[in-house]
Amino acid sequence: MISAIFLVSIGLTIGAIVGAILLIWLFLYFVPIGLWFQAVITNVKISLLQLIFMRWRKVPPGIIIRAMIVGTKAGLRLDSNDMEAHYLAGGHVEQVVNALVSASKANMELPFEMATAIDLAGRDVFSAVQMSVNPKVIETPAVAAVAKDGIQLIAKARVTVRANLKQLVGGAGEETILARVGEGVVSSIGSADSHKKVLENPDVISKTVLKKGLDSGTAFTILSIDIADVDIGKNIGAVLQMDQADADKNIAQAKAEERRAMAVASEQEMKAKAQEARAKVILAEAEIPKAMAEAFRSGNLGIMDYYRLKNIEADTGMRQSISNDPGKEKKE
Repeated sequence: MISAIFLVSIGLTIGAIVGAILLIWLFLYFVPIGLWFQAVITNVKISLLQLIFMRWRKVPPGIIIRAMIVGTKAGLRLDSNDMEAHYLAGGHVEQVVNALVSASKANMELPFEMATAIDLAGRDVFSAVQMSVNPKVIETPAVAAVAKDGIQLIAKARVTVRANLKQLVGGAGEETILARVGEGVVSSIGSADSHKKVLENPDVISKTVLKKGLDSGTAFTILSIDIADVDIGKNIGAVLQMDQADADKNIAQAKAEERRAMAVASEQEMKAKAQEARAKVILAEAEIPKAMAEAFRSGNLGIMDYYRLKNIEADTGMRQSISNDPGKEKKE
């Protein structure tokens, strides 16, 4: 009996201890005294009640306090309500504060509203500030262009850019810069009278491209454009002339074949007409005996007339054979 009472008392004691620990944890969770004390000793002005309300609004007080400590130590004036609002909007509070500190040390003007807008736009505001301080070099892919003399040149350019914080929201990115620079390189090479001039002075390309204001409407400011490499490609002019010559040859062959086909068709047509004429002559000759028979019956043609006609035909045939005899010409 005594052992049972002893066990019950031990269980109650353990339960009381666990309950007390749980209550203390809940109290410290909703009343972050440690964070409040850390804020107080670092001159961050925030009340314990505000930290409790952060818990109820599902905002981690640790993120806000750490960010405010960093900003306060850097000499920035930050408002906890603005930081809470930015966190609830899905922003990155610590990155925004780090960007503000970096911009302040670099003597750059970056308001809190602009930094939060850049962050909510999906851009890394801290990296953007770093790029404003340390410009970035972007290398374009190989760009092929043809000079006026028909020689192809393949160029690569290196573009030094600096982030334009005022244009980060809504400004075009690196792809637009690369596309515009590539277009400018093609235009500059295409306007050159000779590829040799480009090879002698490649800086002409960079100067021409830089004057076009290619960074307009982008999130960057172009500091310089340098031609890293220029190689000679194909002789496009000669290739085009060869292709044109082949095309002209094919056209001429097609026209000649057309004329030959028309000549063959014309010859066939003439042969057909000749055969038709011969057929008509044969038909007409076939009517002659009928006409002669009718003339005999009607008395318009006598037997002597018929023999004289035959003699004339024989004489005519003999004369034609004599005139066509090649031996006659040799005798003469």
